Amino acid sequence: MDTTFGIEEEFMLLDPGTLTPVGRAAEALAALDDGRSPGTVSREFLCSQVEYSTPVCSTMGEAHEALRSFRRRLGHWADGAGVVAAGSGTPFGRDPSASVSPGQRYADIASEAAALTDDHQINGLHVHVATDRDSGVRASNALRGWLPVLLGLSGNSPFWDGRDTGYDSWRAVHSRRWTTYGIPPVFRDPDDYDETVAALVGIGATSDPRGLSWNLRLSSVFPTVEVRVCDAQLDAASSVALAVVIRALVDSARTAGPAPAEERALWDAALWHAARHGVSADLVHPCTGALAPAAEVLSALRDRIRPHLHGDDEARAVDALLARSQNGAARQRDACRAGLPALARLYRERLVR
Repeated sequence: MDTTFGIEEEFMLLDPGTLTPVGRAAEALAALDDGRSPGTVSREFLCSQVEYSTPVCSTMGEAHEALRSFRRRLGHWADGAGVVAAGSGTPFGRDPSASVSPGQRYADIASEAAALTDDHQINGLHVHVATDRDSGVRASNALRGWLPVLLGLSGNSPFWDGRDTGYDSWRAVHSRRWTTYGIPPVFRDPDDYDETVAALVGIGATSDPRGLSWNLRLSSVFPTVEVRVCDAQLDAASSVALAVVIRALVDSARTAGPAPAEERALWDAALWHAARHGVSADLVHPCTGALAPAAEVLSALRDRIRPHLHGDDEARAVDALLARSQNGAARQRDACRAGLPALARLYRERLVR
């Protein structure tokens, strides 16, 4: 039986002239949370964000259809409401006084995060892969070195506060400031994982296990491992291809051996490097720990997941993703050279693809 998976996408609502966030998520939810899209539509941390979660999917085709269906409805609503719905890790402009969504949990996080709250205008792509807890811990250990590669592939947040940051994923840089972030530690077994989580709860903004901001964690709600390293994507095809890569990586880890005796301290540095350069230069190779040309690292990724891809459609989608010369950040930069209207057009057109 094929491994099931699910995708969560975060979108930001923007003013069409300035591409600055606008707090109109409640209107979007009222229009879109009507049961017509498979999956779940919900609020996110800020009043300018909307999250969509697919149903549990068995195939790439199911996931793609679910994402495209919701994205088209979101795009249609946004056009009528006079806003831009963007699949981008950060907005072009920054709202200096972002409003937090209703709810006690969000209020508590905002209170503890203090000045970090206004800057948390970031959007991610989260992929859940079905697994038992033993296999989930093996996947967590085995995927540590691959998380920076996934970040480089998915980099789609080059702008902040109206300027080019020079980073492909400025979202990843913002995320480093939270209580927990980055590559999870190596765990001996599920008990070790649970003990570590229990020790972290109550420290800083980690009010409960859902507040862990590691790039990979065991879900506290579902029987899944959740990979959270990727930026939100411009188009559904990119989101689905990344989800297939992640599902295949998790499958490849099910027969992995025991965790290494020592941690490699370089993986968090590799995340920073991937956030800065994407796949335009080099990446830290997960198998050697040394810098290598991005094409070489992506070839190694392809070799690792090839036995775990399901059919020609998945193989073609993954090949197209890994062969791209541009990630989302590069596409955004290219569009922005022609001005903000061109960048807004990119967001609108890619949203519904």
